[in-house]
Amino acid sequence: MLLDSREPGGPADEAWSRAKKDYRLVGTSNRRKFTIIVVGTGLAGAGSAATLADLGYNVISVTYHDAPRRAHSVAAQGGINAARAKKVDNDSVSRFVKDTVKGGDFRGREREAFRLAEVSAGVIDHLNAIGVPFAREYGGSLNTRSFGGVQVSRTYYTRGQTGQQLQVAAASDLARQVNAGRVKQYVRHEMVDLVVEDGRAQGVIVRNLLTGELKTLLGHAVVLATGGYGNIYYRSTLAKNSNASAAWRAHRRGAHMAMPSFIQFHPTALPISTEWQSKTILMSESLRNDGRIWVPKEPGDSRPANDIPEGERDYYLERKYPAFGNLTPRDVASRAAKDVIDAGHGVGPLKNSVYLDFRDAIARLGRDEIAARYGNLFHMYDDATGEDPYTVPMRIAPGAHFTMGGLWTDYQLMTSIPGLFAAGEAGFGYHGANRLGANSLLSACVDGWFTIPNTVPDYLAGHLGKPVISEDGPAVTEALESSYSRFDRLLAIDGQTPPRDYHRRLGEVLYEGCGVTRSAEGLIAAIAKIRQIRSEFYEDLLIAGPVDRVNQELEYAGRVEDYLQLAEMLCVDAYDRDESCGAHFRVEHQTSGGEAKRDDENWAKISAWESHGWPDEPVFTRHTEPLEYEAVPLEVRDYR
Repeated sequence: MLLDSREPGGPADEAWSRAKKDYRLVGTSNRRKFTIIVVGTGLAGAGSAATLADLGYNVISVTYHDAPRRAHSVAAQGGINAARAKKVDNDSVSRFVKDTVKGGDFRGREREAFRLAEVSAGVIDHLNAIGVPFAREYGGSLNTRSFGGVQVSRTYYTRGQTGQQLQVAAASDLARQVNAGRVKQYVRHEMVDLVVEDGRAQGVIVRNLLTGELKTLLGHAVVLATGGYGNIYYRSTLAKNSNASAAWRAHRRGAHMAMPSFIQFHPTALPISTEWQSKTILMSESLRNDGRIWVPKEPGDSRPANDIPEGERDYYLERKYPAFGNLTPRDVASRAAKDVIDAGHGVGPLKNSVYLDFRDAIARLGRDEIAARYGNLFHMYDDATGEDPYTVPMRIAPGAHFTMGGLWTDYQLMTSIPGLFAAGEAGFGYHGANRLGANSLLSACVDGWFTIPNTVPDYLAGHLGKPVISEDGPAVTEALESSYSRFDRLLAIDGQTPPRDYHRRLGEVLYEGCGVTRSAEGLIAAIAKIRQIRSEFYEDLLIAGPVDRVNQELEYAGRVEDYLQLAEMLCVDAYDRDESCGAHFRVEHQTSGGEAKRDDENWAKISAWESHGWPDEPVFTRHTEPLEYEAVPLEVRDYR
């Protein structure tokens, strides 16, 4: 089936203005008649809940954290992009759009890139107004720096703590609405199912993580702002609690999942140092502004970094991509790192990393200036590794990070289930096959503070006078019973293997079969292994403790079950998309120079998946949405 994105017609650069003009409105006196459920309290969720409440709607906010400010947006480090053109470096909205569309390798919607660019200036002004302490130049104006995939300086930042400072401001904005009584907040509650009645999303089932109680929350619309599913790889840069369950539960109720195999591997994660390591640590991409990436020219060179002379170092990104150098897009930098590591040039005890070296920057700018720009990141690296990055190069390696794929949404951020919206990383929008650095915080803020507050009222305007459904209705009863039976079924397995073991094995399969590079043969093997792990999961899962109190093993088991299903779809999507594009690199489709080779004739489209038959015999149906480009014509990406 062809999907309708419901994008406004006419020139792409006027799409958002035209859309807002045509959206239906809800009168101020009618807004309090509507209840909106927002799941997630990161930048997209907190922004959506706070703004909708400020407009006069009744809002229910749900988070599994003990406080909204602990949402994973807090972990972003480097910055947030905006096309404000405050520096005289020829930046503009059109250049922002070109960078974003090209960076995503022409697999994202052009009109959404325009919305991202157009709203970006207002995002920075809004964040500045609510107290984000952005870095400033000597004269007081906001400072910027560059990120990968661009040749201008458009990234606003607060040292290496940008996500933390933005999240604190967003959580404070949300707390103000909670205190005013306009938002009812549920902390330590996890969404475990979606309530769909009359074909519309009308509520969620949540589990109290302290008591185990299941509760029904009903409303006129639901916004999922629950982040991405990068933790499906087990070792990722995400917090360990980040998961895919809310989005996957919505998918199981009928919401299409778009391009789930589009996974970003961050090139500046810290390398794995032991097989028992449970996650990777992220070093901000901002470090690539001043750090130089290199490996020894001679394979197997085990000398300390500082003992290797300049002439025996290969600054491979600068050599291969001189126009962008160390600031090539993340997918390009990650593949290049994997290539030199696989060729025997890896460094460190396990030979699984490359160097990120600040020697030249310290000589040029001085240690104090480098400390002022990156001091907290250097301190974090020292804490994690015991090595001083001021005197020895950092060691970095690609690590699973951001998911460009997610729930399919139209231009209004509504999924294939009417009344269910997805904001931020939970949706698939904006980024195509690769996300440019610092566009993540921006897209979350654009969705939360500017898009959802316009598009949700447009939907609600068509449901004025319709009450919230009854808690005794058949859809609610079925969703509750399904949730109870699911947890009972998992507890009844009574096996010997804890959920973490299955998750670890799944991560190893995905890194090998659907990681930085993929192949048809590897994906077929990965699917078979995933099915085997899932079969063993249902036969030998061990969950200690009961259902009616704090039980983190039960929480974890539910999330791993969802991973084991999503993982198969992820690999099916990667196998089905018979081309290379962005972070989806099929080894069968590459240029003579080893770059991704797109197939625009057959694959300039979005794949959105429907599935049935879980957990034993899943059947996948692909729906498609054609992609068109008018402002940024299709071209081969070239960062040389």
